[in-house]
Amino acid sequence: MTRLLYDRPASRWFEALPIGNGRLGGMVHGGVGTEIIRLSESTAWSGAPSDHDVNPAAAQSIPVIRRLLFEGEHAEAQRLAAEHLTGRPTSFGTNLPLPRLRLDFALDQADGYRRELDLDTGLASVEFDQNQTHFVRETFASHPHGVIAMRLSASRAAAISFTAALDDTVLPGTFTGGADGLAFRGRAVETLHSDGEQGVDVEIRVRFVIDGGTLLAADDTVTVTGADVVDVFVTVSTSFCAPSLVEPAPYEVMRAAHVEDHQRLMRRVSLDLGTPIDLPTDVRRERLARGERDDDLIALYFQYGRYLTIAGSRADSPLPLALQGVWNDGFASSMGWSNDFHLDINTQQNYWAAESTNLAECHTPLFRFLTGLASSGRSTAQQMYGADGWVAHTVTNAWGYSAPGRGIGWGLNVTGGAWLALQLWEHYEYRPDVRFLRDQAYPVLRSCALFLLDYLTPEPSHGWLVAGPSESPENSYLAADGTPCSIAMGTTADRVFAEAILRICGQAAAILDVDPELRSRVAAARDRLSPFRIGRHGQLQEWLDDVDEADPAHRHTSHLCAVFPERQITPRGTPSLAAAAAVTLERRQAAPGWEQTEWAEANFAAFHARLLDGDNALEHVTRLIADASEANLLSYSAGGIAGAQQNIYSFDGNAGGTGAIAEMLLQSDGEEIELLPALPSTWRDGAVRGLRARGGFTVDISWSDGRLHEARVYADRPTRTRLRYRDTVIEVTVTPDSPLEPELLP
Repeated sequence: MTRLLYDRPASRWFEALPIGNGRLGGMVHGGVGTEIIRLSESTAWSGAPSDHDVNPAAAQSIPVIRRLLFEGEHAEAQRLAAEHLTGRPTSFGTNLPLPRLRLDFALDQADGYRRELDLDTGLASVEFDQNQTHFVRETFASHPHGVIAMRLSASRAAAISFTAALDDTVLPGTFTGGADGLAFRGRAVETLHSDGEQGVDVEIRVRFVIDGGTLLAADDTVTVTGADVVDVFVTVSTSFCAPSLVEPAPYEVMRAAHVEDHQRLMRRVSLDLGTPIDLPTDVRRERLARGERDDDLIALYFQYGRYLTIAGSRADSPLPLALQGVWNDGFASSMGWSNDFHLDINTQQNYWAAESTNLAECHTPLFRFLTGLASSGRSTAQQMYGADGWVAHTVTNAWGYSAPGRGIGWGLNVTGGAWLALQLWEHYEYRPDVRFLRDQAYPVLRSCALFLLDYLTPEPSHGWLVAGPSESPENSYLAADGTPCSIAMGTTADRVFAEAILRICGQAAAILDVDPELRSRVAAARDRLSPFRIGRHGQLQEWLDDVDEADPAHRHTSHLCAVFPERQITPRGTPSLAAAAAVTLERRQAAPGWEQTEWAEANFAAFHARLLDGDNALEHVTRLIADASEANLLSYSAGGIAGAQQNIYSFDGNAGGTGAIAEMLLQSDGEEIELLPALPSTWRDGAVRGLRARGGFTVDISWSDGRLHEARVYADRPTRTRLRYRDTVIEVTVTPDSPLEPELLP
């Protein structure tokens, strides 16, 4: 069953059901007397482009700070970095929530109430009985037609009456009502993240098409009386990127086009982990939190992450998924975070479900965004570091911000852009396309490598090339004198992403048969990178020196990116380092007050999957659903962590959880495909269909009594690969004409 089911209306945002078309989002409450759709749109941004965000003292301060760090003067280096290296954004901005659409009915208590979101069709619906009349409301966000559409119907003629308004907004603007419906014209401006003057223009239109009855317009409301059926169409446009105009169409036509378009993506993958439990979804989540098993709820969560990816990011989306996808609860944008693009895991994690779960098209808005970010990042690389290529740090926005964040301790993540650029290579690995590599991926990756070649500097004791001054997002360490510091040379996270970009740049250049001199340079630099090191606790070191963490319970484990998304540490290839990574995970969770966030749970699940530990991976997936996701299964960052005063919706947990579950069932590295690498011991029987593997493969798997039962491998083109199940490995050739059904059981 791929439905979220409820037996009562939503009374708050975290109970409403999300719909989206890749740009326009809505949270449908499903009320009886009052229906509310909270609106949001990906380009409704405050702020504006700026070329004055780099601290002018940065370039001359970097050599001094490097010297201090190499000499062990960490506290003084920290002080200078806070003063001279942090960014100075003046018009950074944030995505802002839009007004809500509110419909008020002369209805009260209802019998037989049912509310659902059908993940297969992308339709949100409500039905109930009152006064011997059956009422049905159905809502969807159409990607083909670019609108939110709702149909209100009843089993009795002339039963539909309501008053409609657009209201409750943080945007300055004007509400109007007329014979053709409702309208809002305003601007996305605010004073917390920008100057209160800069931001996009926003226009919302709501059109009502009635069958029977009357429509009466007032200054800012519309009243419908005695209708048989009412269709409602909501459009949103901004000055950032006006959507393509689509010819108006009847509701039935829009609905059919929407379902076909949605199912084309949604139906590529299925997951069966057991029999559904016939209870409302919020009740099932509460039961899971009490320790009761519900494997089908985990399968539902997996598909929900795919649904949200489809709803939030399409090939023609003007922007990629932000911190809150395309659904804005108003909290992140009204506090110090900003509803933006975090580059120290969150934006990357937003797309963990794209390639492995067969939604490659949904990844493409990020690639256009990266091209723009690389362009603006060239100026920052030159101004701040005197380096070739491009750089971006911890946060960016719709305008291509690339300077450091404004705060020390989190803002100086020098390889944030490099981490994000790895998404280009991942897309190529899953679907090898030389034209994509040549035209889109390689220019960005090459320029990123050029920056690193200029930025990396020799460490005096060993001559290793290290990055810095930078931070290991967003953790800190205790210097020799006990001072908490974050600024360092040679963080493990920087080493991982430097190695990844240099390696990939060399591989891509070889595939394209270009840049022989650059290939030699990146190979030489890779040979000089600092090694991974194991500390005195048996842990993988986060910093070049074996220092203690200032906050042992910190949510970030950036150095473990060597395990996932990278494969620089693996159980079979580097067993001692893999064991050290496991120690890091154990120590972090065991520390009093471990900061459990939604993205951290998804991250830990992915780490354990890569370490071939299915039971621990499942434990974190379960915690993600039970302890870091709400009644509507949307993941949240808990209040009290990272400055949040209340639970704040974050898209990354949903996508990250889906990606982690996929890693439990199928892994690939371009040379080998592993079936059921981290299957939990409690998942005795099940099947998954349609997962993607690197190299252009699609894989179906079924298992019985905890062991592989059957596998089918499909290829986009004739090619060879290795298939692994446990310790059995076979070489195979796969063609597009017929699937391979290998015998892998020992």
